[in-house]
Amino acid sequence: MESILDTIKKMLGIYDDSFDTDIIVGINTAFMSLTQLGIGPTNGFSIIGSDETWSDFLEDLTNFAGVKSYIYLKVRILFDPPTNSSVLDSYNREISELGWRLNIQAETGV
Repeated sequence: MESILDTIKKMLGIYDDSFDTDIIVGINTAFMSLTQLGIGPTNGFSIIGSDETWSDFLEDLTNFAGVKSYIYLKVRILFDPPTNSSVLDSYNREISELGWRLNIQAETGV
């Protein structure tokens, strides 16, 4: 099974454990947002390390492929925000679109 923490660290280009606490906080913040969008367990979800996997969050990510990108972008902005405002705006627009699409998927199943 694929670790949530390890996936996001790889996407961020981080290959050691030095920043795990910071990244975990960002991941859990993104999970809070996803819960409010109706994605994942109704009582919320969080990780404490690299043991939690994507299937722990959702049994089938097939229809929710954007979850990984959504979490990555949220963590990226919190952990290592781009200095270029155009790039930051682009990330924020993508987060908004992914959030909207994931919410529609959760509500309609389409």
